[in-house]
Amino acid sequence: MPLFQTTSAAVFGIDAHLIDVEVDAYHGEPGVFITVGMPDTAVKESRERIKAAIANSGLGYLNSSITINLAPADVKKEGAGFDLPMAMGILGAMGTVRDSKGVLLAGELSLDGLLRPVRGALPIAILARDRGFQNVVLPCENACEASVVDGIRVFGLRHLSEVVSFFHNPGAFVPVAPLLPDLARGGEFEPDFRDVRGQTIAKRALEVAAAGGHNVLMIGPPGSGKTMLAKRFPGILPPLTFTEALETTKIYSISGRLGREQSFITQRPFRAPHHTISDAGLIGGGVGVPKPGEVSFAHNGVLFLDELPEFPRSVLELLRQPLEEGEIVLARSQLTLHFPSRFSLIAAMNPCPCGFYGDEQRDCRCTGAIIQRYLGRISGPLLDRIDIHVSVPTVPYRELRSREEGEGSARMRERVLAARERQMARGYVNAGIPHKTLRKVCELDEAGERSLETAMRKLGLSARAHDRLLKVARTVADLDASEHVKGKHIAEAVQFRSLDRKYWA
Repeated sequence: MPLFQTTSAAVFGIDAHLIDVEVDAYHGEPGVFITVGMPDTAVKESRERIKAAIANSGLGYLNSSITINLAPADVKKEGAGFDLPMAMGILGAMGTVRDSKGVLLAGELSLDGLLRPVRGALPIAILARDRGFQNVVLPCENACEASVVDGIRVFGLRHLSEVVSFFHNPGAFVPVAPLLPDLARGGEFEPDFRDVRGQTIAKRALEVAAAGGHNVLMIGPPGSGKTMLAKRFPGILPPLTFTEALETTKIYSISGRLGREQSFITQRPFRAPHHTISDAGLIGGGVGVPKPGEVSFAHNGVLFLDELPEFPRSVLELLRQPLEEGEIVLARSQLTLHFPSRFSLIAAMNPCPCGFYGDEQRDCRCTGAIIQRYLGRISGPLLDRIDIHVSVPTVPYRELRSREEGEGSARMRERVLAARERQMARGYVNAGIPHKTLRKVCELDEAGERSLETAMRKLGLSARAHDRLLKVARTVADLDASEHVKGKHIAEAVQFRSLDRKYWA
């Protein structure tokens, strides 16, 4: 019996890599089934699923010895997605099917031959397009997700016997209709800032953050509306571009978080992990091939950390790399993976353990030492990477009971989009202005220079804080439709940097 080869893919990080499945069926001791090429436990156990699936699909019994090689052999293979290409390789070696050229296969098999969904269908489809494959065969649950990739034909099948029929006569099958996501409607159903009473300064700070891609820390007593404000923040962000949506969807795809109901991410993610989260849960990692964490699930969206000092300090310090570089690098002995993690950080905290330090309506029960120990859980380097610090005080009774509605998200979003257009004309969002062009982009007038010098001297800002202050001022100027950064823009940016000195100094 001849050697037969099929092609599949393995996902590492957010990208897929081709895997050649070579099957040799030879006369030897019946029932011998050997898989080589660094398979993990799930791949090794596939022999029992494959044997049962072939027999229960009426495709014959395995009376030969089988050796399967997953190449390249020096890369670890994990997951049940190799079941289908291995089964088709065996059937090819047995003479049941003949041609597998131009077809990329992935899918898990049940004992009765049904195809079960796998993770990473979207990056697998992108790989197939980039490598010139014409057809991609996947379980029907994964087909819609993969169909967003143009230039290939995606077939969603339900049973192993259907895949055999496809190999015999592919023209009898109709590919899945391409998915055309409507990204323009991505923010229509967000909660609205109109529901927020008072908090004018906090709303302005979030608008500046949305316009320039800045990070925000909100400080205020319990019940002042910090969480309410944060949940409305995605509603004023620009819609996802197709490239951004594709990147974000790939992350959810490799984690198995997509389905028929949501096969493509059209809204900016909003992730709000609990403060008990582990290092691996926030940053990524785990046993075997590392998996993405919350900072990657928030890619191109919002990461909301409520009760910031309650997070372990070791976990918070891990945020430095994604906040600075926009990606997470997870190094292991056999491979190094890069996960994208460009997000807007919205953090919220109380000013002290009881929550009422500085509150005009309720007395604080904390001593100075307790307050400093509480605030000390957040390091200075992490604070420097948060561009905007804003107070969220208790809403006065009259404002709380007022029937006058505040400004809605739609109007705020219009200003944000206008400011983003000015930034895109320069080639980058303000939070990501390259250091070598910072002075040119943020050129100050005489009043601005004096304001900046005074702020640096009185607040004792670091060099990193100086650069971030300039970037925030540039965003304020863009919202003001101003070509140059003026003194009033620096003054507003300084206002958003002074709160940390009030508490941490």
